[in-house]
Amino acid sequence: MFVYDKKLQYPVRVSNKDVRMAKAVLNQYGGADGEMSASMNYLTQRFSMPLNETKAVLTDIGTEELGHMEMVATLFKKLIHGATKDELIAAGMGGYFANHETCPFLVDAAEVPWEAKYTQAKGDPIADLYNDMAAEQKARATYENLILLTDDPLVKDTLRWLREREIVHFQRFGEGLRLVEEYTASKRYF
Repeated sequence: MFVYDKKLQYPVRVSNKDVRMAKAVLNQYGGADGEMSASMNYLTQRFSMPLNETKAVLTDIGTEELGHMEMVATLFKKLIHGATKDELIAAGMGGYFANHETCPFLVDAAEVPWEAKYTQAKGDPIADLYNDMAAEQKARATYENLILLTDDPLVKDTLRWLREREIVHFQRFGEGLRLVEEYTASKRYF
């Protein structure tokens, strides 16, 4: 069961409207390596973990990724707020607007819809944790690229905070991997 605290994990602010940046931010909402994929990975993989500690890590981080989706959606909405039809078309979002207006939707910047095939759950705890560590590094790299795409210090602040959480998640998955590897190598008597 989850408890929902009705506030963002970190304040999301923008200095100005930036439709181009709003479009780029969609990669972390509905992209293959975005927050939706990460959340679904972790909340599915937790059922294959042999230790309560690693189940808890996957549950905690999977739930936090849902919170990151909310932050990315809020950032998208603030960046696109007040955009005209012409501004949307100029940014390559005419088709997006026709289908979703300015509602955040599970697509990437190229408007490719999110698909369940973006999630990974092998059922092998070690393989899944290595996959999760790689996913966090890909998310970190995407946030770093997004930071390079904006001059807005407020947007950069939010993106930096999200990037730092990816680094923490990578470390926590590494700790979980160590625990699972120790458990797997230990002698168990029945």
